[in-house]
Amino acid sequence: MTRFALVGACGFVAPRHMAAMAACGGDLAAALDPHDAAGVLDRWFPEAAFFTDPAAFAAHLAELRRGGPGSAVEWVAVCSPNHLHGEHLRMALRSGARALCEKPVALDPRGLDELAALERGTGGRVFTVLQLRHHPRVEALRRRLDGEPGAGRREVVLTYVTRRGPWYFASWKGDPARSGGLAMNIGVHLFDLVLHLFGPAERCEVHLREPATMAGLIETPRARVRWLLSVDGGRLPAAAAAAGRGAWREMTVDGEAVEFSEGSEDLHAAVYRETLAGRGLGLAEARPSVELVHRIAGVAAAPPAPGDGHPGIPAAGAS
Repeated sequence: MTRFALVGACGFVAPRHMAAMAACGGDLAAALDPHDAAGVLDRWFPEAAFFTDPAAFAAHLAELRRGGPGSAVEWVAVCSPNHLHGEHLRMALRSGARALCEKPVALDPRGLDELAALERGTGGRVFTVLQLRHHPRVEALRRRLDGEPGAGRREVVLTYVTRRGPWYFASWKGDPARSGGLAMNIGVHLFDLVLHLFGPAERCEVHLREPATMAGLIETPRARVRWLLSVDGGRLPAAAAAAGRGAWREMTVDGEAVEFSEGSEDLHAAVYRETLAGRGLGLAEARPSVELVHRIAGVAAAPPAPGDGHPGIPAAGAS
């Protein structure tokens, strides 16, 4: 049985990690969160030790390690706020465990460099969660694209709208210094998807940069990608809003829709299975999307040229 610890047990994404641990037959030995409303633990791991103090948590991991292989924590899952990932990954690797970190594993390329040095210094490994790579429709599209190498540059429209209330902007998520900004916090795994499917970014534009919505253009060797990210629920498609859905992800490739919202709650289990089987995605796989978002952050917003803008934003000169 694989022994896990979890940092950020009371956060939004932690239940997906706990469910994935359970689905893989694992055991959660210890959890950490500064908040103490940790009743979610009772659903999957009611016997897990719980800490609000990082020093006490780290001491507990050290004590378990002294207990030998059957007692030691083998993996630490990091689900804390983005700006704390580096600190908690250092804690994980120095405890002798491997780490599985929610995206983004770092806020900028320098953070990735520091983690790579930490891996070399400790002999540990950092893996990350890029769950959309495991979506069946994405996997099918990747196979199809790989089977059509001479098809030319595809026309892609990528849309992700996920409703967030005023709390979002009052929390760390709405603070670019702590979250990395909208493109990093909700978009990095979508940009990873673009690079995974279509190759490295050659051209990068930003057409709209607002607190709740961003849009732009990425050109790769295999695609021209017009993208839009938003936490404004008013941008949800009418059909999705009428169905009570709070999020909408869609990609069209040459006008053909690849809708990958449904079933995403199972993808963390796929990440865990692949990672435990030795096929996890490490810092090298995480780097291209982190570098792209860092690049996007430095691009000034400007209206798109005709035909370059996402359908969800007004064209230049439109009223």
